[in-house]
Amino acid sequence: MDIQKIFEKCILCPRKCGVNRLQGHKGACHTSDKLKVSRAALHMWEEPCISGEHGSGAVFFSGCALGCCFCQNRDISDGVAGKEITTERLCNIFFELKDKGANNINLVTPDHYIPQVLSAIDMAKHRGFDLPFVYNCSGYETKDMIRSLDGYIDVYLPDFKFMSPKLSSRYSNAPDYSDHAKESIAEMVRQCGGSHMYFNDDGIMQKGVIVRHLQLPGCMEDSKAVITYLYDTYGDSIYISIMNQYTPMPGISDKYPELGRKLTTAEYDELDDYAIDIGVENGFIQEGETASESFIPAFDNEGV
Repeated sequence: MDIQKIFEKCILCPRKCGVNRLQGHKGACHTSDKLKVSRAALHMWEEPCISGEHGSGAVFFSGCALGCCFCQNRDISDGVAGKEITTERLCNIFFELKDKGANNINLVTPDHYIPQVLSAIDMAKHRGFDLPFVYNCSGYETKDMIRSLDGYIDVYLPDFKFMSPKLSSRYSNAPDYSDHAKESIAEMVRQCGGSHMYFNDDGIMQKGVIVRHLQLPGCMEDSKAVITYLYDTYGDSIYISIMNQYTPMPGISDKYPELGRKLTTAEYDELDDYAIDIGVENGFIQEGETASESFIPAFDNEGV
């Protein structure tokens, strides 16, 4: 990818803000052209086929173009936390995580650094790197951007946050969210879903698509609409991961009082039962108390 051309008038994400990031201007993603990472460490809290017993080699990138009001990773999504590194350093981080026993390299919110990330993957593969690359994203990507990842990414781990434009507009200022999520996930499935999907002998996904849905309090009908769409469209060609870990962050109730509480067990059970009733078999659910700030990692530049 031509970094010079892409960052000069950036349209990597659906916001298409057109900012010249090469001149240090920050786009909708809150970042310039400088590659910035806030944490690179083994992460145990992904789906079992991603984390396994040894952990996923998670690389948390600073910045995000979606900007959900309920974001649990606000320290990095606003682009403040993190350390600027080179593409060569990112490549070395991949190898360091492998040496620590990582099952894969988990690229967390990398959309706005795609040119550097692909360059780092090229470097790593040239040096014989053989772990799967996981693309962990918000679902708010363009189809063209996802298409550019073909051959680089082995496992896609996108969110499908909202079906309703009203909700996505209120909570993420993105009324077009579901349109882009549908298009980008379709491209992910073309590359890695269905017959492409497989696991190693330890049950770690080597190729595939897992679509996540974070259930929000009071949004049952929208959650059911997301699950229905995913299953009706893709059936067993993907895995669906239904998450109950919504954590009300400080101050959220001031502007969004409806989000000022955790999800109830009854709400989560109802959505899980609904997924089972419509036929979902390839899926993951969360058990126990996961709605806690203790599940949010420290973005302290560990491993960077």
